[in-house]
Order: sequence, then structure tokens, then C-alpha cells
Amino acid sequence: MNYKRIGFIGLGLIGGSLAKTIKRIYPETTLLAIASNDATVAVAHRDGLIENEHLIPITDLASCDVIFLCSPVMVNLRYMTVLAEFISERTIITDVGSVKGEIEKASEILGISSHFIGGHPMAGSEKTGYKNSTDRLLENAYYILTKNALIPDETFNGFKEYISSLGALTLSMTPSEHDFATAAISHLPHIISASLVNLVSEADSDNLLKTIAAGGFKDITRISSSSPVMWQNICIENREEILKLISMFEEQLSGFKSSITFSNEEEILKRFSEAKEYRDSLLIKTGAVMQRIFDFYADLNDEVGGIATVAGILADEGLSIKNIGIVHNREFAQGVLHIEMYNEDSRQSAISILKTKNYTVYETD
Repeated sequence: MNYKRIGFIGLGLIGGSLAKTIKRIYPETTLLAIASNDATVAVAHRDGLIENEHLIPITDLASCDVIFLCSPVMVNLRYMTVLAEFISERTIITDVGSVKGEIEKASEILGISSHFIGGHPMAGSEKTGYKNSTDRLLENAYYILTKNALIPDETFNGFKEYISSLGALTLSMTPSEHDFATAAISHLPHIISASLVNLVSEADSDNLLKTIAAGGFKDITRISSSSPVMWQNICIENREEILKLISMFEEQLSGFKSSITFSNEEEILKRFSEAKEYRDSLLIKTGAVMQRIFDFYADLNDEVGGIATVAGILADEGLSIKNIGIVHNREFAQGVLHIEMYNEDSRQSAISILKTKNYTVYETD
């Protein structure tokens, strides 16, 4: 499936990256975009990415084969209400938000379920905006698609094939499966991170905690630097699943509290051991959370021997890699390749060397 005319509402990190990826792989595709300000549209036009040089009325997207909704969740809902009034019979509307239940319900109420496919690329970072978008952000990243009962199988499968052709790894879920999963592995961690940062901030009367904060604390709270408005939207739209997970987390925390209160050494060890076993089973093993992690990310073309080439470059310079792997869930980590070194000196050397070899490198804090 190759769509000839595609529209974007929102041209930030995800929208811009999707558009750049499409233009790289399908250069003949006509792209149109509506953004929050005219300056973004002008820059994208100057980059040769989109056809329109200035902001256009939303009705100009009527002729598009696909329209990507790339704004915050609640803004996407408002735009979809307008789109429902004029889209053509062949148009697919899809979004890139991390909550699916509400927008699926809205498509049903508006009578356009047969046009709607929910989408969620598991890629991004705490950095936002068109200026941070890249044509490699989707490469080997999970891209979840949700299917309702009214969307034709042929339409859904064709779109899924198209997203796969952009280099993403597609997964199909129901809206409820998606919203519970993202609440568990994305939404709740952000709430925990924000709560921990706020707790330390309130306890830090003389800035001592801020002064010594490093390593583990910075690693597990990095995601708190992402957009507060976006997470406000997510908490409202995925309220039910998030509250369910908060209750489950409270039970876990209560269990830890009880074990520590009664000095139950066996139970404390069991809880930490079970957590370590599950954490170590994840694809990217980065060691104990509270240890300093000397890592960085890099873009990598999807080609045979790509990882071996990077490893060889660093080996030739006498640098030992502690861990290396492809990152498939990159919502808050830029770069497809995750590299961990043994110390800060080797990390900085590796970054410098790869940059001289024209690799795009993203440094962690």
C-alpha cells in the first residue's frame, strides 16, 4: 500500500518525524500539514517536507488518503470532530496518542469508525518540537495499532503494511489492552517519577539533596523532564486505567512498607529478587537502577551488519562495550541503538569517535 497524499495535524517531534520518514522512503508523496503556528509550517516547507508554505484551512485535507492526528490527545479529539464533517470515503484518520479508549469512542459517536485506526508509535524523547524530529525515529520502534469492529480488514491490513514499510515494528491490540499496557509501562512510571521528584523537592530545604543528586536518582527521574501539558492530557484521558494501576502500585508499596516495618528479611529479599529477575529479563539490560550508567544512543540504519560495524569502530580504538542493543520502545530515549560503556571516559571517547564517523549520537544526562 502506498498512499499518494497525506495530511498532518501537528508537526512536532512525532508528526515531524513521521513526515520526514515518509518523505525519505516515499519521496513522491505529497504531504500537507497544519501546525500550532505558521513558523513551523514555513520551516517544514523550506525543508522541502510539505507542500503548503503557510497555515491552511483544515478542509484542504479533504483529499488526503491518510490524515495523522499528531497533537495532544484532547486536541486530537477536537480536530476529529471537525474532520468527520467532510472526509472522503477513502480517507483513513489515525492518531499517534498514547491513549486509545476515548478517541475510539469519539470515532464511534461521530460515525467514522470505519475510517479510524488508532496508532501509537513507541518512540520519542523528553525533547519536543519539529526541530528535534528525525527521519529515523521510527526505525525498529514498536508501533501499536488498534482496530475497531467497523474498519475493513483490507483497510487495516493495508495501513499496517504501510507503517511496517516505514521501518517500525507493528503490534495489534484492542483499545483496552493498549490503554492498560501503556498505563503500566509508561503512564504510571511518569506519575511515580513526578511524585518522587516532588517529594525530594519538598524535603530539600537547603538544596543539599539537589547538590548530591546524581546517578540513580537522575536515571529514574529523567522522564519527569517531559511535557507537563501532555501528561495532564494523558492522566485525564486514561483516568480509569491509571487509577487501577495506582491502586496496584499502592499495594506493592504497602507490602514493602510492611516487610520493612517488621524487619522481615526473607520477604524483603524476595521482593527485590523478583524485581531483579524480571528487570534483567528485559531486552536492554542496564544493570542495577541505582548504579551510574555510562550510556548513550545513536541512530543506526536498518542494514545488515550495522551493529557489528559500530562495535568494530569502537574496538579498533581500544574501547570495550559493556552492553549494546536495539531499542524497540523509544518513547523517551532517542536513537535506535543503545550503547553502554564501563566508565565516563570511555563513554565520551565513544561518542566523539562515532560523531567523527558521521553517526548521529544522543547523549544522556
